[in-house]
Amino acid sequence: MKFGTLTELEYRKFLEGNSQASFMQTVELANLKKELGSNVHYVGIKKGNKVVAGSMILEDSTIFSQKMFYAPRGLIVDYHDQELLAFFTKELKKYIKKQGGFIFTMDPNVIYRVRTSEGQIDPNYEANQTAIDNLLALGYHHHGFNLYLDSRQARWCYLFTLDEDYESKKVKFSKSTRKNIDFCRKRGLMVREGTIDDLEVMSEIFELTSKRRDFFSRSLEYYQKMYKHMKNLMTIYIAYLDPNIYYQHTLELLEEAKKNYQIVLNKMEKDMVGSRLLSQKENALKQIEKYENELQKAEQFKKENPNGKDIGCLLSLRSGNEYLTLSSGVLEEYKQFTPKYLMYEHHIKEAYKEGFKYCNFYGITGDFDPNGRYYGIYEFKKGFNGNVIEYIGEFDLKITNFYWIYKFLKHLKRLIRR
Repeated sequence: MKFGTLTELEYRKFLEGNSQASFMQTVELANLKKELGSNVHYVGIKKGNKVVAGSMILEDSTIFSQKMFYAPRGLIVDYHDQELLAFFTKELKKYIKKQGGFIFTMDPNVIYRVRTSEGQIDPNYEANQTAIDNLLALGYHHHGFNLYLDSRQARWCYLFTLDEDYESKKVKFSKSTRKNIDFCRKRGLMVREGTIDDLEVMSEIFELTSKRRDFFSRSLEYYQKMYKHMKNLMTIYIAYLDPNIYYQHTLELLEEAKKNYQIVLNKMEKDMVGSRLLSQKENALKQIEKYENELQKAEQFKKENPNGKDIGCLLSLRSGNEYLTLSSGVLEEYKQFTPKYLMYEHHIKEAYKEGFKYCNFYGITGDFDPNGRYYGIYEFKKGFNGNVIEYIGEFDLKITNFYWIYKFLKHLKRLIRR
């Protein structure tokens, strides 16, 4: 076996078809990170002319001009092959030290445990403890089995397997998910694929959503650079509201409510009027009032937005054998149209077309308490009836003794923030 740097071409070929491949390990992401100031390294292990392990690694300077190295969703290696993993680690340590690094961090694209849609441990899948034990034996420090969104990359994700045709899978969606998907169309929602011209509206929707939900958001400049380097991996789904369909559907609902009200009045003329009929009359009147108000909104929307309006956005990325939903957002005043359901459906259908094995709905938390802060994210994704997955997590490897100084200063910083 021989350790060394890889050319972009060698690395691309190695990544192609690899089950651990992720957009975070692509040359496209590396080029984005280069423009943002990181140095990029492609390293690997060869047996003869074949690359059997590899990784894209980012190099960044930190305090006192010390360098830290990070492999996002790397290393790409068989974590059950102790000999290969040990050799890769030993050579990587020497390589990073030579480059002036003091720490190496990674969060492999390796599943630790599979859970049911409800978050219960699936007994059909054994926990991947071997991978963790092999890393610990080589001196890696495990950051632990965190439950929340407090690591560099999400440790908990929601995975939708494309093991049946779409209609067979849709039957297994929750009743509310199916209802919301159909509801979107009836009310005039449509989805189109965005272009570079839609980056501004995407950035605006994401920013407003992140402020509302206290999430981190990127700048428009970042998305412009991302599109420049990663457009072949990206799809932007834009949900927009058609004013004519919205108005017509609301008008039909109002007419139906008026018919129901008349039916109740007819009953009251024929039957003895009791509490049951009075309650039906009251509810029918409330429905009429509801749809009259909604029709006014639809009419106003039609005047202000004759060509429709973009109200939601989903950014998806091709990632190895899965199609991943990276980020989504919805304008606050149009939340009742539930556009995320329709955008996710488009994402799923595109995954089928392109032959992916999975849709990765990305980050959730391991807290399944309905009262939990992030439960709503999980609840939405759970409606598609997939699986909760845990990755093995984040690991550090000490390269020089500055590692201990860095750890101490980080701990001190956390104490001061408290």
